[in-house]
Formats: sequence, structure tokens, C-alpha cells
Amino acid sequence: MAIVKNIRKSASKLSKRKSPIDYGAPGAPIDQSRPFYFGFLATSGALISFVLLRALAQTSQIMVFILISLFLASGLNPGVEFFRRRGMSRGASVATIFASVVIFFILFTVIIAPPIVRQTTQLIDNAPQLIDQLTNSKTISNLNDHYGIVDTIQREISKITADGKILVTTFGGVLGVGKTILSGVFAGLTVLILTLYFLVSLPNVIDFGLKMVPATRRPRIAALTNGIINQIGAFVGSQLTVSLLASIVLAIAAAVIGLPSPVALGLIVFIVALVPMVGHYIGAAVTTIVGLTQSLPQGLIMLAFYILYQQVENYVIAPKIMGTQLKIPGVVTIIAAMIGTSLLGFIGAVLAVPVAAAIILILQEVVIPRSEAN
Repeated sequence: MAIVKNIRKSASKLSKRKSPIDYGAPGAPIDQSRPFYFGFLATSGALISFVLLRALAQTSQIMVFILISLFLASGLNPGVEFFRRRGMSRGASVATIFASVVIFFILFTVIIAPPIVRQTTQLIDNAPQLIDQLTNSKTISNLNDHYGIVDTIQREISKITADGKILVTTFGGVLGVGKTILSGVFAGLTVLILTLYFLVSLPNVIDFGLKMVPATRRPRIAALTNGIINQIGAFVGSQLTVSLLASIVLAIAAAVIGLPSPVALGLIVFIVALVPMVGHYIGAAVTTIVGLTQSLPQGLIMLAFYILYQQVENYVIAPKIMGTQLKIPGVVTIIAAMIGTSLLGFIGAVLAVPVAAAIILILQEVVIPRSEAN
């Protein structure tokens, strides 16, 4: 009963309250031309931009993962559409493409793992003989007489081996390699999962993004978006063609020179050559090291041939294929790859050419027509 009485008292008090006080009509809006208003907005905008940039810097690795996953999903999308045109659902098409990629990498690992272990052991065993072969060259022998380069290398190797430091170095190296492998596995799984999600839901992602655009411009923006995705797919197809050609040529060269496991070397070149500009440095290092496990002349011949082929690919093969598939000039391909590599390294090398193709598409479809109309 006490509760009911309190409720009735509160209701009676509310009913006896006076009407709200009249504070007058709202004033005119703030004059946006005043210096204080402009300064406040400018300061707020600068502060918000600073906070956003700091947040972006803190999450830079995640943003890189997202960019790579979107790039891979866009590159694999033509394969998914290929199976969809033949009656398969999108889920089944994505599963087929993903299974093919996973099987390829499993076969790749099974084929190249034994030769890599074998050649690494052989290189360590042949290191003293390789150093002795260096002294057989007159030029290197003269340099050694004046500067003692080879003698210094031999002396340092003997000191490290004699006092047991090689064990500590190897143990530390193993820990470093283990940490790098774990980080690489985590990054690879993250990119793999994100790519799978993006590939399955790519149409939904595009539709959601188009809802942010005014309805009158959605068809135009949708056409440009699909054109950019097609350009990325064409780049991936072109790069696969370039990498396949490089792997075949260099595998044949390795067999002719007499290097062991030329098929495994060709597969390694195929994988690393998928990265423009940067990948071939890794391929040249691997094939040269394998050549040095046999003899110094074989390693030098393989290095010289790889450098020669890289120049031919950079200035003849790649611009020709990229120009045919992406409809961009060869010089733009080279410049874009160089700029992307200098800005973002490995990631920039991968993204540079499709970004350049997308920019050219926007210029051709949006900027140039407006300029001609005016």
C-alpha cells in the first residue's frame, strides 16, 4: 500500500508542475565565414586526421593482410566465374578453385623440400672447395694478394669452427628461423581465411559498397568496379603466363648446365616469379646457390643466364603480355612495378601493376571524356 501511495504522490506532483519555461526562439545559424568557426573546424579536422593516421599505423599489418586478400580474391574470381558459367554454384566454384590452389602448394612442398635439404647440406660440405676454387682464378688471386679477401674468409671460418661458435650461431639461427616460420604460417593462414571469405562474398561486398553511392550513379560505378576487378584478374592471368614461361626456360637451362633437380628449380622460379621485379632476385639467388653446390663455374654460368633472361623478361616478354591482357603500355608496367617496389616492397610489387591498370581505366572512362567534353 505504501508503494501505491508513493506512486500517487509522484503522479500528483507531476500534474501540478508548471509548463516548460519559454526560452525564446532559436537564433540565426552561426556565420560560417567567421575566422573562429573556420579555425575550429580546421583544428578538429586536423586532430581527427591525426588520430585516424595513428590508428591506421597501428593496424598497418592488418590492412596489408586485407589488401592482399582482396587482391587474391579479385584475381581468383575469374576462375570462379568460369565454373559458374558451366552451371556450378558459387560455393562449389570457390571450393574447386581453393582445393586446386591447396593441392598445388602441397605438391610444390613435397617436390622441392628434399632437394632443398640435400642441396643445403651439399653446399655446406663443398664450402672449403669453393673457396679453394676462388684462388685458382688469376683475377681473384691477385685481389687476394693485395687485399687478402679469400684469406680473411678462410681465417674467419676456421676461427668460428675451431672455438665452437658455429654451434651457438646455428642455434640462434634456428630460433630466428623458427620464429620467422611461425610468423609466416600465421600470416599465410590469415590471408588464406580472409581470401576465402572475400571470394565467397565478393558480389555481396560489391553490392554493399555500391549502396554508399547515389542511386543515379550506381550503374556507372558498378561497371567501373567490375572493370577494375577484371583488370586484376587479367593481371593474375598474365603474371601466371610470365612465371610459367620463366620456369620452363630456367628449368631447361638448369638441366643443360648440369644442375640437380631442374624440375624443382623450375617450380621455385614459378612461385617467386609471380612477384614482379622482386621475385627474380630470390630465384637468381636460389639457382646460383644450387649451381655453387656443384662447382664455381656452374654457379656463375647460371647466375649470368638468369640475369640475361630477367632483362629479356622485364623489357620484352612482360610488357608484351601485360600490354595485350591489360591494355597498358609496357613502360607503364615497368615504372609501376619499380614505384610499387620502392614504396611498399614485396606488397607494392604485387599491387603496382593492377593499381596502374585501374588508374588508367578510370582516366579513360571518367577524366578524359570530361576533358574532351569541355
